[in-house]
Amino acid sequence: MKLLVYIFVFWFGAVWGSFLNVCIYRLPRGLSPLEGRSFCPFCGTQIRSYDSIPLLSFLILRGRCRSCRAPISRRYPLVEALAGFLAVFFFWLFPPERALLNFLFASCLLVISFIDFEHQIIPSWMCAGGMLGGVLVSLFGLGVPLKESIFGIFTGIGVLFTVRWLYELLRKEEGLGEGDLELMAFVGAFLGVKGALFAVWVGFALGGILGLILTAAKKAERKSALPFGPFLALGAFIYAAAGKSILSFWRL
Repeated sequence: MKLLVYIFVFWFGAVWGSFLNVCIYRLPRGLSPLEGRSFCPFCGTQIRSYDSIPLLSFLILRGRCRSCRAPISRRYPLVEALAGFLAVFFFWLFPPERALLNFLFASCLLVISFIDFEHQIIPSWMCAGGMLGGVLVSLFGLGVPLKESIFGIFTGIGVLFTVRWLYELLRKEEGLGEGDLELMAFVGAFLGVKGALFAVWVGFALGGILGLILTAAKKAERKSALPFGPFLALGAFIYAAAGKSILSFWRL
């Protein structure tokens, strides 16, 4: 019985992941993810319902559009699988109401990360909506205390703004975009002060390590721009999943 529950939770997450794919494709192009059926980006043919089954349709179609045989981006099954595993992970780790909140939070981070990785932009309205959502969740006693949520917003923005200002002062060039600050306002509202600080620390650590690896492998130059949003999002996800346990371990 428990296995069937987890299968259902995974399937729910994968179906939700299919909607996240729509958001990832449409939002940077100024299209509404709620209007109209999904379509092939190459030939414009509307995708039939039996070709929209998460994960399975990609395998059945062998990764190609049924109409024009153009390749389907591997991002689609990847996001669907990630969303499914995230749903199972949070359902296994937390009570149902907290699992759902963390899953929705992680879903937003997933959309923001893929958009930033592909287009190097972060949707401002999505961060603003997430920030408001984080405050409302706290207001109704489902997240961090309200005071912590508000301070988390200012902490997330303040820390990154300071880093940005120092970088521009020393290097005479922009190092962080406005979207990164807006993302941290969202993260701070949901996770509070400690969560915001943790996400920034992990984001810089992972971004720095990857930058060094790519530079050493001659895949990037020192001044090559790397989208920073996915690293901040990963830090926020780690804190949402196990941040309190990690901080408790550090105190030992």
